[in-house]
Amino acid sequence: MLGSPSSTQWETFSSGRMSACSPLEELHALHELHELHELAFIERPARRSLKTAEEIDQLTVDEDLNDIERAVYLLSVGQEVQRASVISNLPSLVRQSPAETFRRVVPKVREVLNGAGSEIQLAAAASFLTILQDDIILIHTHTFSILKTVLLHLNHRDTAVGNAWLEALLWAINALPRETIKQEVLNPLLFQSQLSHSLQARLASCRILGKVAHKFDTHMVKTELLPLARSLCQDRAFEVRGCMCRQLESISRATGVEDTRTELLPELVELARDEESSVRLAAFDTIINLMDMMGAEDRLHVVVPMVMSVCEVSLQADAGAMASLSFQFGKVCSGLAGSLSDEERARLLQRFKVLCVAGLQTEGSPAESTLVRCHCCYNLPAMVVFADSVHFLPELYPSFSSLCCDPQVSVRQSAAASFHQVVNLLGSDAQLVYKELVALLQDEALEVLDALVNHLEETLEAVLSRGENLVLDNKFPELLSALLLAEQKVGLSLRWRLHEKLLQRYSCLARLLPGKLLHQNFSLRIFTILTTNKVLPVQREAARTFCTFLRYNRKHEQRQEMMERLIQDLAQGRSYWNRLRFLDVCETASEIFSRKYFNKYFLIPALELVHDPVANVRYKLCQLLPRLRSSLRLPADKQLLQQLDFCVQKLLCREKDKDVVASIRKTVLELDKLDLAEPYVVSWQFHKRQERDLLDQKKEKEENLLLEMQQLERQQSEGKLNERKRRDSKTSLSICVSSPGATAASSGKETRKAKLSRSRSLSSQPTTSKAANSERPLKVKEPSSMSGPGKPPMSLIKDDPLRTAHFSTATQSTSSMPVLIRSNTISLLDRASTLDQRDHITSTLPHKTRQMDRRNNMMEQRTMDHRTSATDQRDHRTSTMDQRSKTMDRGCRVKDGQSRKLSINRKSNSFSVQSGRD
Repeated sequence: MLGSPSSTQWETFSSGRMSACSPLEELHALHELHELHELAFIERPARRSLKTAEEIDQLTVDEDLNDIERAVYLLSVGQEVQRASVISNLPSLVRQSPAETFRRVVPKVREVLNGAGSEIQLAAAASFLTILQDDIILIHTHTFSILKTVLLHLNHRDTAVGNAWLEALLWAINALPRETIKQEVLNPLLFQSQLSHSLQARLASCRILGKVAHKFDTHMVKTELLPLARSLCQDRAFEVRGCMCRQLESISRATGVEDTRTELLPELVELARDEESSVRLAAFDTIINLMDMMGAEDRLHVVVPMVMSVCEVSLQADAGAMASLSFQFGKVCSGLAGSLSDEERARLLQRFKVLCVAGLQTEGSPAESTLVRCHCCYNLPAMVVFADSVHFLPELYPSFSSLCCDPQVSVRQSAAASFHQVVNLLGSDAQLVYKELVALLQDEALEVLDALVNHLEETLEAVLSRGENLVLDNKFPELLSALLLAEQKVGLSLRWRLHEKLLQRYSCLARLLPGKLLHQNFSLRIFTILTTNKVLPVQREAARTFCTFLRYNRKHEQRQEMMERLIQDLAQGRSYWNRLRFLDVCETASEIFSRKYFNKYFLIPALELVHDPVANVRYKLCQLLPRLRSSLRLPADKQLLQQLDFCVQKLLCREKDKDVVASIRKTVLELDKLDLAEPYVVSWQFHKRQERDLLDQKKEKEENLLLEMQQLERQQSEGKLNERKRRDSKTSLSICVSSPGATAASSGKETRKAKLSRSRSLSSQPTTSKAANSERPLKVKEPSSMSGPGKPPMSLIKDDPLRTAHFSTATQSTSSMPVLIRSNTISLLDRASTLDQRDHITSTLPHKTRQMDRRNNMMEQRTMDHRTSATDQRDHRTSTMDQRSKTMDRGCRVKDGQSRKLSINRKSNSFSVQSGRD
């Protein structure tokens, strides 16, 4: 191995080679010298570690020590970095063992803090503040120990360290008793507030006075704290005067209204005339905050002149005065609304208009002007109330429009945050801000859209529900286009949380937009997001929004189209990712739809995924099986339950993936718990299940009501078509006019139109139906021209109890719905006799059903005591339910025969009384 050349060797080599060489040889020699230098650097011994052996030994700690012992050891002999780490970890030690920590670790911390640097001091102050904020320790046990440490380092020479310990002290005051505060805090405070002490100590005294005021009674505050506060208000340092002025609000609320008026208000008025602008602004803010404690006379003679003077001062380009005035402007106008003259009111409105455009006239708007305009956006709702919404267009609309189109993003964001409040205050005049809403939706900055989306549902509801002429106006497509473009812009960005929130807000469009527009513009877009987006939270929110659109769509053809696409593209899709998404849709649909609708459209396609070749899909299905089982009710869903059991057996017998096997075994245990808990449910489970059943009944009634609305709309469209045909043919028109049935048909058509308009009003509140007067029967008057029993079709007989029960319970909250069902449509007139028979059956069935339910419940209560196994319990429950259904069928047949007899006897006197055998 070659050794590194010495300096003499370098000199000899260079002198020997450079003495008599040509320029080319000299260049080669220099190259060789460079290579030798690199060789010397490579062969130089490298240091293997950044720490020496002694330093490593000092940093090594025995692994057998527990946390408390390790902390004590490091605080005793560790380096400064280790001590700072232990002090920063002090809250965790207190959570684990508070007694041991305060007995062994905290005394060591006090020793370390004596003469420690700023880093350790700040770490200790932050740790003690965390302990006090989180209520980790018992207040009366260890807070006093913390208080001693805090007071010891409160007057640290470093201002940042002193402020950190002051924050810890202010939090400790909340937990300390009165006597401790009086002895340990107030007595030193009286001494530190003197002028001989430092500025930092006097500022700390001001903040402590404002903090302890609420801990004592009025007499104590008036006799001991108020004189000290007055002396600090007259301090020679303007920082102390301003700080004490801001603490007078808490002292005023502790003393009361009378003492505030006589003792503190003159002091505040004097501070409002201070030579320093910061003190004047502090006095202005304090007086505005105390307006609720002032009388009308004080507001008129004190507050109003001061506000007008501040407005004049802010006109002279005082940045601090403008910022403070713009922030307090809404509170000022609301508090002085009853004390202002018309001239003063107009002056305040004019001043607010000037603040809304502050800094826009000059190039390069400063930060202070931008802050002023943001404050104006914050105060917009209060100013709408102050100016009255009737005068919004001439007084405030130009300023509002300017703020919504401000060149600064922060101003537009503030305007978007308060947009919903302005819209709600405008009421029926919400269309005035339609243009600004579209502009904010199309804003380039996503921060603006994020602020608008937080209350987008409330904003759209106010604009669309009160803007009745928007559908006929050209502006309505512009709003739809803005909503779609906003979603596309967010979808192309990386802010998936905003995309998720936007899709969640779009679900309100199901009850605000017409079904045709919603299906054409939004349903397809939401479905595209569901099938193409790769972010799982966005997909799940898209699934929820899609199911919401599907549920409140009244067009059967559109619902069928959406379900077919859902099954074809997701449940039967080529990508396993889409099939996983279908299971997510099923999980969401079970919460939105009723059990009947879910079992009809979602359950079978979900169970068919048991044959899926991808293990992840089968694994997801196993997790979803308990939810699918909870949607089934015996004996109505007996066949679906058999298919679910077959699915479970297939997974148990043929599954080879170990994760799926483990999941299905866990799922079987959950299913067994559900089956065993069904026969005898404890009280809290019974009430919970009853609530779920009531909610499911409400969902089912709403779905049936939507179907009835669709039928009425179809009948109305058919009536309009027939009317046009009659108008085209004069012969048919004359026949219709001459016939006595034409009057009845036209009146029935007008009745259907009025009732259809009333039924549409129910769709705006789909979840407000009440189950009141559920046993009131529905009756349809039978025309005298109809004779004969007229046997109804089987489908009508089958669906009649459900329809009757639905309309007797779902629509009692509105008086128009019974008339809605008894509308004189052609189809109902053709089946009048059938409805009369079913009305009689329906009126007698609830009483009979209640008697049978009462009798069967008694039988079940008696037999439950003798049950010995879960299998016997389920069999007995099934048999009881089968017996109940047979009994109800016999009762229905008997009542059907009786109603047919009564109908025949009522319609024709020539019929004789039939025998009991007939």
